[in-house]
Amino acid sequence: QEEKASLLHRTQEERRKREEERRRLKNAIIIQSFVRGYRDRKHQYSIQRSEFDRCANLAQSGGTFSTANGANLTFLVRQLLFFYRQNEDSKRLVWMCQNLIKQSSQFVKQLDGPDRLTCLFQIKRLLGLCCRLLQNCNDDSLNVALPMRMLEVFSSENTYLPVLQDVSYVTSLIEQILHYMIQKGYYKSLYLLINNKLPSSIEYSDVSRVPIAKILLENVLKPLHFTYSSCPEGARQQIFAAFTEEFLAAPFTDQIFHFIIPALADVQTIFPYELFLNALLLAESGCSRRSDQAPWLFYFVLTVGETYLGSLSEEGLLVYLRVLQTFLSQLPVSTAGTNCQDANSDSEDEDEEISKTTTTPGDGRISVQYITEECLKKLDTKQQTNTLLNMVWRDSASEEVFTLMASICHTLMVQHRMMVPKVLLYSLAFNARFLRHLWYLISSMTTRMITGSMVPLLQVISRGSPMSLEDSSRIIPLFYLFSSLFSHSLISIHDNEFFGDPIEVVGQRQSSMMPFTLEELVILSRCLRDACLGIIKLAYPETKPEVREEYIAAFRSVGVTKNTEMQQCIQTEQKRWIQLFKV
Repeated sequence: QEEKASLLHRTQEERRKREEERRRLKNAIIIQSFVRGYRDRKHQYSIQRSEFDRCANLAQSGGTFSTANGANLTFLVRQLLFFYRQNEDSKRLVWMCQNLIKQSSQFVKQLDGPDRLTCLFQIKRLLGLCCRLLQNCNDDSLNVALPMRMLEVFSSENTYLPVLQDVSYVTSLIEQILHYMIQKGYYKSLYLLINNKLPSSIEYSDVSRVPIAKILLENVLKPLHFTYSSCPEGARQQIFAAFTEEFLAAPFTDQIFHFIIPALADVQTIFPYELFLNALLLAESGCSRRSDQAPWLFYFVLTVGETYLGSLSEEGLLVYLRVLQTFLSQLPVSTAGTNCQDANSDSEDEDEEISKTTTTPGDGRISVQYITEECLKKLDTKQQTNTLLNMVWRDSASEEVFTLMASICHTLMVQHRMMVPKVLLYSLAFNARFLRHLWYLISSMTTRMITGSMVPLLQVISRGSPMSLEDSSRIIPLFYLFSSLFSHSLISIHDNEFFGDPIEVVGQRQSSMMPFTLEELVILSRCLRDACLGIIKLAYPETKPEVREEYIAAFRSVGVTKNTEMQQCIQTEQKRWIQLFKV
């Protein structure tokens, strides 16, 4: 029995050793094949590189190899793409670009023959390599002119149309080429070129005197004007996302702030503003963008909007309002708004001086405080005010428009108290139709209870019952805005307007600043009184012990589970109710 066990053990051990040897041998073969493959590739790279250099020397000396032949150009490009390494072959790439630019018509003829897919592949790969090369533009020894010219020539319709003479085919080619370049860092290359090759003092008015500035601006705009119908779904969104990420989502350099943004805001530039807004909103809803990017994006939206607001469609205006509401809530809380509330007039001058000194910090970028203040100033311009007012005053104004407008005004009043757009708020306060509509929205808002019945949110507030984050986010901005505007409008209403003029004809009502009749005011006052009592319970839960459990249940219903996270949410919600009660 022992001999049998020993034999089995010895057999198993031998099998294990054989298996280990086989595995070691297999691994050795894999490593050897990898090393041999690497050496063979290096050898082939060297052979092809030498062959490329031989052909290039023949072409330069006027020998038997001519670069005026499309097939020869294709052959050279194939070799270059095979062995290209940026640290070794950048000069070869520049030479190749020079010849392709010179013989562009001969090269693109391949797109009309059996080798069209090969030619398109080569063009895309070459332009991708040029994009990568241009990202080293801070190297003074690099000649950026030829790679830039290569990008310009082979993404232009004028290069292809005379040869191919098919507009739709040429458009399809350029869309595919541009889409590929964007994926390979096209906008990153342009951003680095603008900041390295243009002086920091450049302004848009200098564009005619600085040729490279004009070329760079045209290259920035070019990809934004195509539909990309020949590319995979979502290609156009990718183009706008890449442009936004590289140029608008980081603190502005002087070149971006003083040159690119004013250039895109010029009506002659024809920036696709409405398409940009749609793409921006789609990107915002699809992913959680960092809030520190909001001031820069918001500034661009407002600045370029000054030119294009008048040409937006009705749907475009609604998208614009959604973008305002989204980014305004992400702006840093105004330091001027919080620090100056209790200060005297002397400190206002100091704050103004501080804001001026924070415009250009030591790293050469515009400061976030300056951009935030500029955004709020732009919101208070006559054009912005008229655009927003026209949206809420039109007969077709939807509930979403009123809700978005209320959310915008609420954010301005709560987070930026010293920088509220006064013209906008005063205009809304003295518009009886807006106030009536606002109250109608507040009183008609309902929520579904556990029993399935629909209950007015005002009634839920009056009972002091906690509501979901979604419901409170719907009603608090509207309620806050209504209370603020209505109390402001009452100051300017004469007694005759308040009580109604007894001389007026029965059945008719004179034009009045008073948005409600006395009968409606009685009902409204009762609702506000009950709501105030309920808000006290919501703002100070300790006055009602069972509220904390109801709060926890409400937050769990929307996915908040951690205790610390829940405490923060409860405190934030309490703060919102306190703000509403104070107004």
